[in-house]
Amino acid sequence: MTRIKGGVMAQKRRKNVLERAKGFRGVRSKKERYAHEALMRAGRYSFAHRKDKKTDFRQLWIVRLNAAVRDAGHKSYSTFIAKLKKNGFALDRKVLAEFAADRPEIFARISKQVI
Repeated sequence: MTRIKGGVMAQKRRKNVLERAKGFRGVRSKKERYAHEALMRAGRYSFAHRKDKKTDFRQLWIVRLNAAVRDAGHKSYSTFIAKLKKNGFALDRKVLAEFAADRPEIFARISKQVI
């Protein structure tokens, strides 16, 4: 069997790594070894931060809801959510926060029904 050298694929792989590392600072965008290390680290961070983003948004919705709930005359966010569940509303925090920010008339009607 004849010998097949891997030069073409190796060059393609190196080129791909350097293209993906474009925009990185210093040697991390110029040298293949350091670019590969930086890409591996970036991949780990992006995986972890995709999870963190969900937590961050939930916290943001809760803060917005708390402000809107207090303006509507309720005691606190937690009592408002408890009353919502007790009355059988099936709206999540994202939708409620959007109503509170963008459509206050709808949120006012919901908060009146909860009281």
